[in-house]
Amino acid sequence: MSGSTDAAIDVASRFLENLESVIRGKHEEIKLVLAALACKGHVLFEDVPGTAKTVLARAIARSVEGAKHARIQCTPDLQPTDVTGLSVYNQHTRDFEFRPGPIFANTVLVDEINRAMPKTQSALLEAMAEQQVTVDGVTRPLIQPFMLLATENPVEYEGTFPLPEAQLDRFFVKTALGYPSLEDEFQIVLDQQAEHHPLAGLGSVVSTAEVTQLQDAVRAVYVDELLRRWIVELVRSTREVEMCAIGASVRGTLALERAARAWALLDGREFVVSDDVEHLFLPVIAHRVGFRPAFRAQARRTGWEDALTDFRDACLRLVPAPEVRRGQPA
Repeated sequence: MSGSTDAAIDVASRFLENLESVIRGKHEEIKLVLAALACKGHVLFEDVPGTAKTVLARAIARSVEGAKHARIQCTPDLQPTDVTGLSVYNQHTRDFEFRPGPIFANTVLVDEINRAMPKTQSALLEAMAEQQVTVDGVTRPLIQPFMLLATENPVEYEGTFPLPEAQLDRFFVKTALGYPSLEDEFQIVLDQQAEHHPLAGLGSVVSTAEVTQLQDAVRAVYVDELLRRWIVELVRSTREVEMCAIGASVRGTLALERAARAWALLDGREFVVSDDVEHLFLPVIAHRVGFRPAFRAQARRTGWEDALTDFRDACLRLVPAPEVRRGQPA
């Protein structure tokens, strides 16, 4: 391995270990969020309340030296300027000055995003896609590194505004932390017996420069040409399988290829294998497709987890993984 790859793997290891000291029993989920961060992507959590989503967002910010964290609680009366900021008149200078909104932070938790009005939801699109915000005709870059983590409640739908397909497609991955195991929940109770919350003692273990180094290292991870073509064909298969009315976009193809490289790096490898792609297919692709009503009805009867597994298996049957020796050149 090259020195830069070793350094990036060390950064990822320290980051992961630090987060797992406060988020119990969620190794795979935390690793997925770190993969999104390494790819400069954003995460959508569709999860029940009280599963440590806010704690995870704050822990990410605390783990990065000098990082700033912000939280936006979405309600129907939340305005776009409450997110982006606005220009206010200063009587002393007799001029307008810009007051940045909470989007100007390294990690931004957008809680219950589907409770915000569509015009407020759309205020996030430029920030997510282009890492910048335009207010009053002036474009301002966001703080780097920047990551948005949004949550939506899958149980309550009254008074909500479902995210349109175009906005769902902007999220790099969609996942859930879910309930902890019995032993992990017991350990969480013990952790909370201390005078201070475990987050209070969480220190920074990486710098913003090291996060950038991790993001740069992802681009250097090797993907065999056969695997890259298979990724393209696999995403294209979502446009052909019977259960999909609308297949994944090209943005989904790019995201899956980048996610596989990040996952390999977090696993301590500098090359991608087909298992990386299969493991990441649902979190990266499932929220980008439009399922037919018959499939949705079946999923409500049998459970979405089983239905999505059937969807992935159908795509893999249509486009089987290629035979690539170790996923790297000879």
